[in-house]
Amino acid sequence: MFAILQAAGWPIWPLLFASIISVALILERFISLRRSRVVPAGLLQRVVGEFRNKAADGQLIEELERHSPLGQVLAAGLRNRKASREVMKEAIEETGRAVTHELERYLTTLGTIASISPLMGLFGTVVGMIEMFGSQAPGSAAADPVTLAHGISIALYNTGFGILIAIPSMIFWRHFRALIDGFVVEMEQAAVRLVEVIHNER
Repeated sequence: MFAILQAAGWPIWPLLFASIISVALILERFISLRRSRVVPAGLLQRVVGEFRNKAADGQLIEELERHSPLGQVLAAGLRNRKASREVMKEAIEETGRAVTHELERYLTTLGTIASISPLMGLFGTVVGMIEMFGSQAPGSAAADPVTLAHGISIALYNTGFGILIAIPSMIFWRHFRALIDGFVVEMEQAAVRLVEVIHNER
């Protein structure tokens, strides 16, 4: 592995750094975007039950806010349960925007890595070509084979490594975007259900 890094030259180091960041972000998002952590099953039913039992007090609301992103959205609805439907929906939407922003954390960085990795690989290719043509000294009859081989290895290794980083980064970026969109829809449906329950039972 170290021999490959040596053959690829110094342009491989920014790509290696980008690959480490990409793997770290993918693992972090996999852990943070688990369904059981974002939209736990049965949470809405529990909140509705607590509300019908007149147990929707401040302690429950604080517990919901610490529980999960869905809990934060439902807590915003319970906190404004005595307000009008419009005020309640506005509070839920405001909290929902903040929750969505938190769910999308680091996705911009992952998408940026997916976009620029091929360009960084192309930069390494250009550096390799410059070394190859730079080895052609004026008036020389033939190029140094070792220098030519080194330039070619820099060009090919960097191009390949840039593509190797970009493909999984783009796949996981799109996967996480779709996952978050699905969670947001589920949270919206749960919030609408909570609003209907609260206002129908007043």
